[in-house]
Amino acid sequence: MNISVELTLTPLQDDFEPAIINFIKKLRDSGLTVLENPLSTQVYGEYDAVMKVLQVEMKTALEAVDNGLMYMKIVKTDRSEYEPHF
Repeated sequence: MNISVELTLTPLQDDFEPAIINFIKKLRDSGLTVLENPLSTQVYGEYDAVMKVLQVEMKTALEAVDNGLMYMKIVKTDRSEYEPHF
């Protein structure tokens, strides 16, 4: 089963950029399809492969900040090829 996951890491501290950059770089290095925009990062792939990577990288990202939020949305399909029709 393929999934699409939207992630937003929000460190609640002044020096927030290094944690976000490191998180995105780790996701890029995972071999999964990863797309970014200014507000979130999307990860696409087979459910077990995506969740295996996210289990490790989400924990690492949250451990790297004093306080933070991690938002996650999961869609049961690969939406990496989505293009608006308007």
